[in-house]
Amino acid sequence: MAKAAPVSTKSRVAAQAKSKTSNAMWGGRFSEAPSALMQRINASIFFDHKLYAQDIRGSIAHAQMLAEQKIISAAEAKQMVAGLKQIEKEIAAGKMVWREELEDIHMHVESRLKEIIGPVAGKLHTARSRNDQVATDFKLFVRDKMDEMDAALQTLQATLLARASQHANDLLPGFTHLQIAQPVSFGHHLLAYVEMFGRDRSRLQDARKRMNESPLGSAALAGTPYPINRHHTAKSLGFSAPTANSLDGVSDRDFTLDFLSAASISMMHLSRLAEELIHWSTPFFGFVTLSDAFTSGSSIMPQKKNPDAAELVRGKTGRVYGSLMALLTTLKALPLAYNKDMQEDKEPLFDAAEQWSICVAAMNGMMADMKVHTKRMDEVAGWGYATATDLADWLVRELGLPFREAHH
Repeated sequence: MAKAAPVSTKSRVAAQAKSKTSNAMWGGRFSEAPSALMQRINASIFFDHKLYAQDIRGSIAHAQMLAEQKIISAAEAKQMVAGLKQIEKEIAAGKMVWREELEDIHMHVESRLKEIIGPVAGKLHTARSRNDQVATDFKLFVRDKMDEMDAALQTLQATLLARASQHANDLLPGFTHLQIAQPVSFGHHLLAYVEMFGRDRSRLQDARKRMNESPLGSAALAGTPYPINRHHTAKSLGFSAPTANSLDGVSDRDFTLDFLSAASISMMHLSRLAEELIHWSTPFFGFVTLSDAFTSGSSIMPQKKNPDAAELVRGKTGRVYGSLMALLTTLKALPLAYNKDMQEDKEPLFDAAEQWSICVAAMNGMMADMKVHTKRMDEVAGWGYATATDLADWLVRELGLPFREAHH
């Protein structure tokens, strides 16, 4: 095989000068900078900056593990940790300027760390890749959101329980097919939603247990030759164990789908309750009056009081469903291991988490301060022969009629 012609010193210098315009973190072999369009489509910093706290937590755990394993010195790790904590404060205070050419939160943190502590910052990336780094950061973020939503749903359950206790002996018409069926306790009706939101919480808790394994140490896809301690970083970050397979570790997004699935089902429950509030607050039902805090008026009809918060909960449900379907579609044909398509996992999750959180809080507010018109509910509970089933059951018990005859 013929040898390649030697590269002249002049050509090498020129290539190095050009490469300075490419990304300094990964552009060593590139002689030209990416196009403006490539830079734009490739950058994720304008949404993944939300991962900054998780990225810094992961980097601190990684630095401390590298020192413990004597891959870097204890003094170097101490510098890194101090610098990372400074960066966290700067970002929290809004002092970080997001730059498209630095692409993502990981590069912004590393670049700023270099400004603070110098070349030793380059050692932080020893024995890891952006692939296992982002998988770890994202798992930490999703796990935090699972805990937040579990607590928010628990608060909503408590509000519903309190209202159910207040109205345990108040009747309203129970419906099937949206036709009056049998009288039921309003408290009992509200407790049905306590059960639904309890199942939502159980889905989150189950998903949290399943996803609580650390990808850190998987590196790009095949692990690393450095003598790292994955159990150390997993424990530091609150994971139950490291992931068992490095390829799966960097490419798994099931935990994101679990979150979006739980969010979608919970939004469906919220939407059902919202629909009932919308019905109940009309003059035709007249069962409840929603407070001014969660309603709006009309620009043309001064008498109107619209249940906008409930309608928005109902409307945002489809938006959360869309996030789940978007990510399922993105992931459905990806070969192992990491692919850039996975950058599209964050925006759907960020948006769904925000909408779900807002909707749970809004529903909690509506349920807490709505006025319940018990006399109206009691009146309507007797409409439409609502006690016909009770009469049929009485005929069975007292006269011994077969139920079908009593029913007739």
